[in-house]
Amino acid sequence: MVTVMNYLLQLRRIGRTLIGKDFFATIDRDYPKQRLGSDYGGWDVMVDRIRPDSIIYSVGVGQDISFDLEMMNRFGVTIHAFDPTPKSIEWVRQQKLTQPFIMHEYGLADFDGTVSFNPPENAQHVSHTLLDRPTTQTNAITVSVKCLETIMRELKHDRIDLLKMDIEGAEYQVIDSLARSQIRPEQLLIEFHHRFPNVGCEKTKQAIRTLQSLRYSLFAASRTGEEFSFVYEGAIC
Repeated sequence: MVTVMNYLLQLRRIGRTLIGKDFFATIDRDYPKQRLGSDYGGWDVMVDRIRPDSIIYSVGVGQDISFDLEMMNRFGVTIHAFDPTPKSIEWVRQQKLTQPFIMHEYGLADFDGTVSFNPPENAQHVSHTLLDRPTTQTNAITVSVKCLETIMRELKHDRIDLLKMDIEGAEYQVIDSLARSQIRPEQLLIEFHHRFPNVGCEKTKQAIRTLQSLRYSLFAASRTGEEFSFVYEGAIC
């Protein structure tokens, strides 16, 4: 069944690629990696770069922290999680988690302040976005966001060993701000949202080129073509 589903997924992606709505990224370097977390919420990671004192930022919690839990259980790391979404905040509170999972109830952006957060079209879903969503903007909420520099300063961190971002379209601005800064997380795990009608594939391709210009190498991409794992070559010994 899994093989059939994978085959159908590939056929669908090929079809979308032919009409310019998807693409297959080229892996830069085939580093050893492992997938951590559930099928839905998992990520490919260079686990040999993770240590108990690694500083991990997990941005975009939703209602799946299987990746975070496996990271904590396997490597003894502390997870700093970030999400301003009301449903996500309430869900995390219901889990009764304690350190080493630390929830910060604000989002990541390329500035400090507040943004209008547009809810999903399906009320059963969780993820909001700061991108335009005309069908739900009348129900938008206002949430707090901070940039990486501010977050690191407030948490007294001088580095980030792994930054995971699933932030519903805000990743593009964060990548641009990363390029303007001196911050270079050792691993970047990013869900790109080129499937959104107001984003498109070229924006993701440009974001990948920007990261490559900063000496990041793509070492993994998911079957869905949305989750990408990068490593900073300046940190490879």
